Amino acid sequence: MLKQMEGSRAVAEAVALCRPEVICAYPISPQTHIVEALGEMVKDGSLTNSEFINVESEFAAMSVAIGASAAGARSYTATASQGLLYMVEAVYNASGLGLPIVMTVANRAIGAPINIWNDHSDALSQRDSGWLQLFAETNQEALDLHIQAFRLAEELSLPIMVCMDGFILTHAYERVDMPTQEQVDAYLPPYSPRQVLDPAEPVSIGAMVGPEAFMEVRYLAHAKQMEALTLIPAYAAEFKAVFGRDSGGLLHTYSTEDAETIIIAMGSVLGTIKDVIDEMRQGDNGGHKIGVLGITCFRPFPLAGVAAALQHCKRFVVLEKSLAIGIGGIVATNVRMAVTGMGLKGYTVIAGLGGRAITKKSLHAVFRKAEMDNIDPVTFLDLDWKVVNNQLEREKAHRKSGPVAEALLRDVGVVAARNY
Repeated sequence: MLKQMEGSRAVAEAVALCRPEVICAYPISPQTHIVEALGEMVKDGSLTNSEFINVESEFAAMSVAIGASAAGARSYTATASQGLLYMVEAVYNASGLGLPIVMTVANRAIGAPINIWNDHSDALSQRDSGWLQLFAETNQEALDLHIQAFRLAEELSLPIMVCMDGFILTHAYERVDMPTQEQVDAYLPPYSPRQVLDPAEPVSIGAMVGPEAFMEVRYLAHAKQMEALTLIPAYAAEFKAVFGRDSGGLLHTYSTEDAETIIIAMGSVLGTIKDVIDEMRQGDNGGHKIGVLGITCFRPFPLAGVAAALQHCKRFVVLEKSLAIGIGGIVATNVRMAVTGMGLKGYTVIAGLGGRAITKKSLHAVFRKAEMDNIDPVTFLDLDWKVVNNQLEREKAHRKSGPVAEALLRDVGVVAARNY
């Protein structure tokens, strides 16, 4: 059924259709509307056989999800930014124990300084935690990925983060095709856990493992993620058969057939990039052989798929909303591993940190420079070099130059940073 609705509500209704038995969460923007909606459904009885548990922190939310999943309940939670960091110890426990928890991460920048707007630094900080990570381009895909995530998590007995851009998707009203309960039931079987605590057959979970077996335990988690590289496209194909639309998978291409330059990105920015590519191919100047590779599955990373998608191009540009301080791009590092030995020119463009707008005008300019191999290996899109250089000079001149963030806010004229 077609509905015009907020992205958070769409995800909440999709999760409800998956019949979660335990939902636990602590409010943090921009994911709060998702769990609020689920709480309302539990309270009014429209979501039955489900317990909504209010907790005192994000760490408690993940801890409750771990306990519920270990006891055999289909479990769900959601978080963002500092909330994800607060639950990190339990995040690693969930994957280490092989528990199929599904969690929405409404992507938001990590402080300090405090920032509530979107980038991908929160989820990507946990890229090696053992969780699968799927990134949605649109609210429709976010909805669809949650349904696929429960199926995938429970088959592999591994947890999954479904990542959607905070505010850009969570708070945007778009038309989505909401499936029926019958469709979801036809796709997602009742939860049959691979491991469960049973008083009749007592076992321990989370036992200490020494050097004699720890490497083997970690390898088996890696092996399951490698298995996911096959299951994810297979389940996406089954999803299309049931719901009638393409959604999910490992990655997708756009106008890459003859492309000499391919732009690689994740999340909602792909829509803007595709618009720019259309304009460059069809506009007055035209003639640009440029395409897009959208990555849906970041963990496990589809090395072979990325290599295949780039095999006929001359260069690639990874545009990412994250920064590995001291080295550059996070997504780009994975892409470069995929194309080792292929002789491609590769560039990283860091963009949109802390919610900074990524405009078509700026994308046009940087893509044209990339086509001419006229950009730095790591480029910071729309960075205000005047502000940066002012601060660097200030620090050279005065050892006690004060907090950086507050100094920059004064330079750009933000009243809230002034001293009165």
